[in-house]
Amino acid sequence: MIGLAELGAPIACIGLAVLLLARTRRSRIAGLCYAGVGAALLSASLAPANAAELGAAIGGTIVAGPLLAWLFRREPWLIVYLTLAFVPFRIGFLGHSLLVPLYAVALGAAGLLLWQLVDGDERTRELGIASWPLALYLLWTGLSVGWSVDVHAAAIDMLAFYVPFTIIAVSIARLPWESTRVRILYGELVAMALVFAAVGFYQYETGTIFQNSTLEVGNTYQAIFRVNSVFFDPSIYGRFLVIALIATVVLVVGGLSVRAGIAAAAFAAVVWLGLLISFSQSSFAALLVAVLCASALVWRWKSLIAIGVAVLVLGGVLATSPKLVHGLRHHTIGSLNGLTSGRASLIAVGIRIAEAHPTHGVGLGGFERAYSKRTGRTPKKSASHNTPVTVAAEGGAPGVFIFFWLVLSLLLAAYRRIRHGTYGPLALAAGLALLAIFVHSLAYADFFEDPMTWGVVGLIAVVSPLRVRARARRPVEIADEPVPEMIAR
Repeated sequence: MIGLAELGAPIACIGLAVLLLARTRRSRIAGLCYAGVGAALLSASLAPANAAELGAAIGGTIVAGPLLAWLFRREPWLIVYLTLAFVPFRIGFLGHSLLVPLYAVALGAAGLLLWQLVDGDERTRELGIASWPLALYLLWTGLSVGWSVDVHAAAIDMLAFYVPFTIIAVSIARLPWESTRVRILYGELVAMALVFAAVGFYQYETGTIFQNSTLEVGNTYQAIFRVNSVFFDPSIYGRFLVIALIATVVLVVGGLSVRAGIAAAAFAAVVWLGLLISFSQSSFAALLVAVLCASALVWRWKSLIAIGVAVLVLGGVLATSPKLVHGLRHHTIGSLNGLTSGRASLIAVGIRIAEAHPTHGVGLGGFERAYSKRTGRTPKKSASHNTPVTVAAEGGAPGVFIFFWLVLSLLLAAYRRIRHGTYGPLALAAGLALLAIFVHSLAYADFFEDPMTWGVVGLIAVVSPLRVRARARRPVEIADEPVPEMIAR
């Protein structure tokens, strides 16, 4: 049955690429259908042994898909609201902890998209300048399943992340602009961040950890107590709070009333404390980079003061951390490994894997097996904890090139609109959020697996220039010929 994955992944990705790039409705409908066929083949390759799971999947597809498509047609912004609401919820399915509620959202969004295309919607290339790099990345990733050293893991990644989240990103990009809806989205983000921070405070006070037994054991033997709130990992929890803080920072620098400014400061203080007890270094780094970039974009040369302060603070941290200085100075993997919770070794081996397979990599999902083959042991963490290194190891040089092309094109699309009177705040917030997620992915390889990434991609497209319309059919040209005299009479 696993051969179905090697067939289904390219079919699904070809369909998604056509959906992203095609200029006619018929081609886009065909692309969406191809993506559905590929997803069905991937599902068959991972067919659950549990009859209840299989029945739930089929029943959900038949019932939830059309119902959600109808709801999304009545209120399109429900797509992004539900996507954000379901970010933390994972359910055991196919032997893995997966984002099942989000797959229902993707199914409804796909139904709505098909409905709109059949109904005559002529919009296309909703993701703007990011359409080509994303389409090429999906194509290359889908083809890499054919030579992956772990086809099962590749099928899970493709079915659980790439196919549904691409549909969600395109569907968000098609949303009609409404300032009121954007404010509601920010309110939802703020409310969720406060709730998650409150859960984190409860965990810190009571010493209770949810979902993650490994973290619970680690807290027993470490000097610090890390919380994960409703998420599986403290770094994922920290990343969510960082995005909420970034959106608030954009509002503050944009100018608020005194009352609104006080409320924003109070919110930031609470969420900052929630972030602090996660002890997520990658989240702190992401927030620092995003805030410095925001200050540079808004205050320009005056931001050099903030950058100078940050450099002094980091210098003080280095000066008071002899182990870190020694590790950086002597480049010893052992010393750096201890300071980075095993990440240095994973990244170093990942670079060697990429060097050994420079043209095509080991295929999607193949990092862990390639790591085990090279080192003779299974890592505690299944990824290199660095997205560019993971992409290089699994996709080779072409994958890395397209990946950076995709990230830069999205950041450029957001940057072009930050001065716009209406779209500017959302463009700035979405661009900084994407930058923060990228920085976070340098220490926690979860760029494409994070639904927040794809949501931000869709929001960047919402504020980008108008979408290209379908190419109009050329009228049939009829040559003007003189009318014969006998007919003229």
